[in-house]
Amino acid sequence: MSDELKMSLLREGQSAVVLRIGGSGAFRRRIFEMGIVKGTVIVVEKYAPLRDPIEIVVKGYHLSLRVEEAANIVVEPLPGKTSE
Repeated sequence: MSDELKMSLLREGQSAVVLRIGGSGAFRRRIFEMGIVKGTVIVVEKYAPLRDPIEIVVKGYHLSLRVEEAANIVVEPLPGKTSE
């Protein structure tokens, strides 16, 4: 049994592996172009004060996503990994 959840539900400092990308069209293509593909490890760096956007670390670089966009990305949290 896996612990799949939306990226938008991860806590600050939590790491996870990308399982699948939802959405379609330009959104999906943009996510792939940013390097967020199946099997990629991401780390939630922080949330903005009103919890939107979310800043993540992907392959050593930082990027921001709207929480609405992050909700389309399904991940599996990595146990015991809360930061890089």
